[in-house]
Amino acid sequence: MTRSRFDNAACDTLADCIKKVEQTTDAELVIVVRGRSANYAHADYLFGFSLALVVLVFLIFSPFPFPEFLVPIDIAVAFVVGAIISWKSNFLRRLFSREKFRKHAVRTAAAAMFYEAGIANTNAEMGVIIYLSLLERRLELIADRGILKKVPSQEWNRHVFELHEVGKNPEPATFQSAIEGFGQLLAEHVPATGENPNELPDRPRFELK
Repeated sequence: MTRSRFDNAACDTLADCIKKVEQTTDAELVIVVRGRSANYAHADYLFGFSLALVVLVFLIFSPFPFPEFLVPIDIAVAFVVGAIISWKSNFLRRLFSREKFRKHAVRTAAAAMFYEAGIANTNAEMGVIIYLSLLERRLELIADRGILKKVPSQEWNRHVFELHEVGKNPEPATFQSAIEGFGQLLAEHVPATGENPNELPDRPRFELK
């Protein structure tokens, strides 16, 4: 599972990566990796309903006799079992939810974290968040005004696109490589001046439950 690969070792490696990047730039880089960005109960219920419907159709057309009083019990059990299976499966939750919902969930969560983690409150407006959500396989990047003023839009959009592509198949190694490439962009256009203190923690936030 992808989630298991983002373990303590991966967190330590990414923390070292952030330290190295911030030695070359005044930008304040924060990485957040979450297991999911929303409650997918609706997807669980939908899969449970689908499984219950399959069981109902089987009972109706089955050549084997079943006691009638067991039919609603079997359907209810199928629904519960289906919901539990979906609850444990990122694949099913993606399959039984709309892309628009997933996209909105990740964007909203990333924006909330941008303010919650204090990234929007750095003195020189140099905060950047790279927010990766594993269930949705989506990555969002939000930067403060101080960064956006200094980096040419064409180069910025190219690196953001590359990060988004990494988010579609998240692996610690490729994620780190993309961050290092992004760090080179920041070092070129927002170089370290020695005047901007490290205001935010370097260690990534892993919230995988």
